[in-house]
Amino acid sequence: MSKVDIYTKSWCPFCQRAKALLEKLGAAYTEYDVEADPARLAEMVERSKGGRTVPQVFIDGKYIGGSDDLHALHYAGELIALLEARTIA
Repeated sequence: MSKVDIYTKSWCPFCQRAKALLEKLGAAYTEYDVEADPARLAEMVERSKGGRTVPQVFIDGKYIGGSDDLHALHYAGELIALLEARTIA
């Protein structure tokens, strides 16, 4: 399974929606709450090349975007393949 990182805020409905989709697909993810850990906010902005809204999603280090982008990949039939990809070490 791919490594999924998601930057969130606890009260964000879009974050809840993105996490619900990942959970529905059985994808494990590492969540970084940018309110609880402000250093993660700077990390998120840098990794996403300026993205300041949450969620910000990364799969195997590749920037996916926000909740709408994640859902668009799913509806296009591409998300499961990304989640099932194996990282070759």
